Amino acid sequence: MSDFPFLSILTGAPLVGALVVAFLPRAKPELAKRVALIWSVAVAVLAVVMWFAYDAGGDRFQFRESYTWIPAWDARFTFAVDGIALVMLLLIAVLVPLVILASWHDADTSKRSVPVYFALLLALESTMIGVFAAADVFLFYVFFEVMLVPMYFLIGSYGGHQRQYAAVKFFLYSLVGGLFMLAAVIGLWALGGKTFDWQDLLSADFTTNTERWLFLGFFVAFAIKAPFFPFHTWLPDAGGAAPAGSAALLVGVLDKVGTFGILRYCLPLFPEASRWFAPYALAIALIGIIYAALLAVGQNDLKRLVSYTSIAHFGFIGIGIFAFTTQAGTGAVLYMVNHGLATGLLFLVVGMFVARRGSALVSDFGGAGKLVPLMAGVLFFAGLASLALPGTAPFVSEFLVLLGTFTVNKTVAVIATAGIILAAAYVLWMVQRTTQGTLNPALATVDGMRRDMTIREKVVVAPLILLLLLLGFYPKPVTDVINPAVQATMQDVGKTDPAPAVQEASR
Repeated sequence: MSDFPFLSILTGAPLVGALVVAFLPRAKPELAKRVALIWSVAVAVLAVVMWFAYDAGGDRFQFRESYTWIPAWDARFTFAVDGIALVMLLLIAVLVPLVILASWHDADTSKRSVPVYFALLLALESTMIGVFAAADVFLFYVFFEVMLVPMYFLIGSYGGHQRQYAAVKFFLYSLVGGLFMLAAVIGLWALGGKTFDWQDLLSADFTTNTERWLFLGFFVAFAIKAPFFPFHTWLPDAGGAAPAGSAALLVGVLDKVGTFGILRYCLPLFPEASRWFAPYALAIALIGIIYAALLAVGQNDLKRLVSYTSIAHFGFIGIGIFAFTTQAGTGAVLYMVNHGLATGLLFLVVGMFVARRGSALVSDFGGAGKLVPLMAGVLFFAGLASLALPGTAPFVSEFLVLLGTFTVNKTVAVIATAGIILAAAYVLWMVQRTTQGTLNPALATVDGMRRDMTIREKVVVAPLILLLLLLGFYPKPVTDVINPAVQATMQDVGKTDPAPAVQEASR
């Protein structure tokens, strides 16, 4: 099945679905929801088939397709995936149907069109798949920019408080980052042999200064997208204003384009610059872990709190990338997947609380577990997964990052560990203030708080809980796919794992 055009179909199918759903009658919102759900499930099935067709021990890039696009620039529709891209595509395929199901009533109270809302979700899926599948730098840049459009309208048209401000801020930050990348893409084409093909650019020879400037152009764009400190300020606003399902995709997948871009483009194409900038990148990642965790502790808005936790988690991913060890790199990629599952679950269950209460403020809850015990239990589990409790998937990735970093930089690993303590503080504070303690009398008067999770909501959270537990105890199927791609990336950078220190026993 290696010749089957998995990637072009996966990229194009959601876009076709978006057009179909968008043109359905506005007076038939239920039809639009069902079509969007069925379409996303079909995409998920195809992604699972591709997963089993992928040969973890085979070529680095598989399912390669290349079609003529702009011959004068040698820009082509070239798709290919390695293990890093493959796990992200599967994450998208799993999350989107669940988000659509979780968002079933998100647009019902809006004056905007319900079919357009679900069409935007499918369009976002198309662009996210495209950005991870692209093997042509110009094609990657196009998807990188275009995926801003559906998310902008999801936030600005269907979001909550200050949605227009948050949408504009999100768009402007990303657009500025895109301009840095555009300059670097043009420079890469002009100085790298006038080609955009990733594999051809891998052998390009740049002067030291040129390589560092090109690296910086890409890195700034990816640091904004991730986001890393100090480029992070757009995320709490966007995550707080976006509908819960859209926020789950924003933080769970879309932001991973930043860390993926560093692994796919910055490290292999600019190895010397990557090594030179690594200490600065590690410093930024460390500051982000501590700073974002401290801000999360002080948040009274549940959705903003979850957004700040994600900034801290991206710091761990950054450390794993720039530690330049296979263990840490594998941990970073696995963290991207596990964070998408854990934070996706956390955002979705927080959205359930917010929809029932009509407020995202922690102070408007208190003792909610007495009214909705099952939903409170899911929130508790999602919080524990977010703080990387042993037995949940994020623990494995966080452990690999810290272990791989400790072998080459003990100071960074020790300081990063402080972020785990802070994570326990903000997660337990959130759970305690929201669901535990004395019941807030105002909750008893809210109709929505009198009903626990519906069957639809249980169907949404069950697969995520199952995956978080399964990958917490048995991550091997995913790490086996990730490892070869990470090892190849480390070879591109010119880094090898440190030899284990073995002391001869004294006689």
